[in-house]
Amino acid sequence: MNIIFVGGGTAGHINPALALADYVRKIDPKSNILYVGAKGGMEESLVSKSNFKFEGITISGFSRKLNFNSIKKNIITIKNIIISSFESRRIIKNFNPDICIGTGGYVCGPFLREAAALKIPFLIHDSNSYPGLTTKLLAKKATKVLIVNEEAKKYLPENLDILVTGTPVRERIFSFNKNEARKSLGINNNKPVILSFGGSLGAKAINEVMLKIMISHKSKFNFIHSFGKKGQSLIENLKLKGIDVLNDPHYIVKEYIDNMPECLAAADLIICRSGATTLSEIQISQKPAILIPSPNVAENHQYYNALALTKSNAASMIEEKDLTLESLSGEIERVLDDSQKIYQTYSENLKKIAITDSTQRIYKIIMEISNSRRK
Repeated sequence: MNIIFVGGGTAGHINPALALADYVRKIDPKSNILYVGAKGGMEESLVSKSNFKFEGITISGFSRKLNFNSIKKNIITIKNIIISSFESRRIIKNFNPDICIGTGGYVCGPFLREAAALKIPFLIHDSNSYPGLTTKLLAKKATKVLIVNEEAKKYLPENLDILVTGTPVRERIFSFNKNEARKSLGINNNKPVILSFGGSLGAKAINEVMLKIMISHKSKFNFIHSFGKKGQSLIENLKLKGIDVLNDPHYIVKEYIDNMPECLAAADLIICRSGATTLSEIQISQKPAILIPSPNVAENHQYYNALALTKSNAASMIEEKDLTLESLSGEIERVLDDSQKIYQTYSENLKKIAITDSTQRIYKIIMEISNSRRK
């Protein structure tokens, strides 16, 4: 079977595709898989590390601002769309896929439109509770539209073939238990573990408030914190307050967490953004979280992602405009207060809504469409 995955721009579009591609390769080692993304995009480096074939197309996104630079950028984007359409058609004809699977990002637009023109069936998968513009534009041409939860369905037209599949996640998420993970990380006390992060670049607001939390609550918790590329000063700022994280066993503080499944297993409480993949991993690990949606993302989708969990009474949310030491500290204490049973409630509700077999569900759909096409 020949399969093309296409998606990019952010890890939330790339990681579900790679998780699904890994599963396909595991179940059917003879399958021929190609990943298509933007030339020079984040997906190019991530896909190469996963040992999948990659082909890039010339594409960029539109700017929604009204100024000279944005107009100039949009003119270039229109030109790139024309170029990428020819590139996409060439790739499709050469590879001859049985099916294409889009996981979001502007790279999906020209590629999947060409797939539709060439009568190639395609799935569009959206990991956000508020489906993105690309999904909405391609949904009518898609063979099926795959969404993360029932909440997302109300933002799409009713006449589409929509299936709730959840979001594919890395199999390693299922590999660790709490005690093994804590021991592996060198955490040898019974204090709760708070895991916090703001993405690969880091989130200034989360870094600033977690600096204060790590100072004011240093005797209460163990901390695992990722500060990202833009948060390099955090370690020095902690040191100025007498906390040497490199030699204090209560702190694991680094730029990037490359062992996230292990850290999730060790954690008692998570403080993070509300990207789609992160929330799927939180649901599967059943770890209560305090979500701080990024206000700087398209269509404010992280807010809607967080809202879906809070509506299910499965997480807390603090909007960035309301984020302070006092608000976060108070919410940490509230969630971890045994007398209020909030922690237990969140964990139980996460278990109820978690979709743990997303890759299997989508693989079954792929096989049904592929087998039907061969008849």
